[in-house]
Amino acid sequence: MTTLNLGHLATFRLVVQRGSFSAAADVLGISQPAVSLQIRQLEQFIQVRLIERTGRGIKATESGLALLTHGERIEQAVAETLRSVHECHHEVSGTVTLGTGATACIHLLPPLLQQLRKDFPLLRVGVTTGNTLDIVRAIEESRLDMGLVTMPVSGKALDVMPVMDEEFVLISSQECQGMSEPLTPEVLHSKPLIAFESGSGTRALIDSWFQACGLSIAPVMQLGSIEAIKRMVRAGLGFSIVPRMAVGHAAEREGLSVRSLTPVLHRRLAIVMRQDKILSRGISGVIRMLQNNPVR
Repeated sequence: MTTLNLGHLATFRLVVQRGSFSAAADVLGISQPAVSLQIRQLEQFIQVRLIERTGRGIKATESGLALLTHGERIEQAVAETLRSVHECHHEVSGTVTLGTGATACIHLLPPLLQQLRKDFPLLRVGVTTGNTLDIVRAIEESRLDMGLVTMPVSGKALDVMPVMDEEFVLISSQECQGMSEPLTPEVLHSKPLIAFESGSGTRALIDSWFQACGLSIAPVMQLGSIEAIKRMVRAGLGFSIVPRMAVGHAAEREGLSVRSLTPVLHRRLAIVMRQDKILSRGISGVIRMLQNNPVR
């Protein structure tokens, strides 16, 4: 034993308090030889005899009494240390890194991050944008703590927690509203589509909506920014299919007509993490915030 064993010190105090090895063993739920071994190891570490036998049982030696006095201080110091650590544990701090798509970053995260800062002022949240494949790869390689991505998600040893369903809608310029019939893939197929760039989960979802009717799309423009898409649509250069959160507020719908599709198109967003990820209080706080988000 190269350091003072606090467990052995506690056993020594109990032996002295109870007046026998057997009584201490009963309290600890271990054998008497195990208690004797702990006391012997403690004496070997300190290199003094701590307990001596008398006709009435055992008692602490002078050195043992000195150790008892310091042992109480040690116990108080340990208890105070644990309290301090526990208090720090309740102060949610540190850094959480989150990866998500540009649309969610712009339209979903700001109010949630604002609330997180209010609830946990010591917690720092770093946000990275990218497509689902890049985000999942970064999580697998522990470059990100978690991701908020469009399902389906595949990867090695991942936990996937769905948190929200969201409708996709058609947006067009208010000056080019001329479509009164149901907005089916057949109706939209011949019209100019301004689409998200290939490789994104959002684009794959829109492609599959057309493909379910045996149709493939040839967009007139492919852009990586939701705001760029909306600007092009406002200019009357075509229509687009976007997440409803992108036009959730009146200011974001200015100059645009917004309509549902037939059949309705939804996406499911999920929190993704490594299965072996330790859930810090910071990560748990972010998860709760995303699960309780007001955008549904």
